[in-house]
Formats: sequence, C-alpha cells, structure tokens
Amino acid sequence: MSFNNNLDQLYRSVIMDHYKNPRNKGSLEDNSVTIDMNNPTCGDRIHLTLQVENGLVQDAKFDGEGCSISMSSASMMTQIIKGKKIEEALELADIFSKMMLGEEFDVDKYDLGDVEALQGVAKFPARIKCATLAWKAMEKGVKEEN
Repeated sequence: MSFNNNLDQLYRSVIMDHYKNPRNKGSLEDNSVTIDMNNPTCGDRIHLTLQVENGLVQDAKFDGEGCSISMSSASMMTQIIKGKKIEEALELADIFSKMMLGEEFDVDKYDLGDVEALQGVAKFPARIKCATLAWKAMEKGVKEEN
C-alpha cells in the first residue's frame, strides 16, 4: 500500500471517528449566539451555539443532521475555535475555505489538527458545501456578535 493510500485511510478514520463520536455535541444556553443553517442541496442542517465573551470564543456546541463530512467538520470546527479570538476563528475559517478550494494557505500559522483530515474533500466539489456548512455558520455567528 502506498503512502498516499495510508494517508487517505488515516484521514477517513479520523473523519469517521468525529462522525460516530462527535465532540461538543449539544447546545449552550445563557447569552449564547445561535445560528441555524442548512444545505438545501443535500439536506445537511446545523444548529450552532457559541459563547463569545471579551472577543474570545469561550465555548462552541453544535447539533444537527447530515452526512459524515458535515457532522465531522462541525465536530472538528468546534474543537479548534474554542479559546480562540474572534479574529483567529475567522482566519481559521478562511484557511479552511482555501483548503476546500485547493488554494494555497499558510500551513505554519495554525496547527489544524484533525481538520487536516478534510483536505481530501477538495477532490469532490459536490461535498465542499457539506464540509463548509459549520464554518459558514460560525462566521455568520461571530460577525453578528461583533
């Protein structure tokens, strides 16, 4: 088995782990920012709640229904933005969008962790909206909060 096949298999297992064992599933109460979005082309939907205080994303939770790509992306996104400044969360969303479009981005700026497992989605244009749904909801939420 080649290195690329092993890497693809690793990425698939990370995605399925987040899908079967989602991190930060649920919702927040008390002054949280709430965003509901859906992808009408495939039926994915997300309910994202963010706790933003003093310019920091203190907490993030999601609920929803969708494919393994959209739900694992939401799980990964909530993990990586917690504790980040709003500007950093938006910058991560920009990096993620570039990764989905196959564009260049600064790989050294942030440790993307499990989010890197989604880079293969760029090969499947019909699935990009699935992967970016949670990120677009987060962008909308923090911009409304600002």
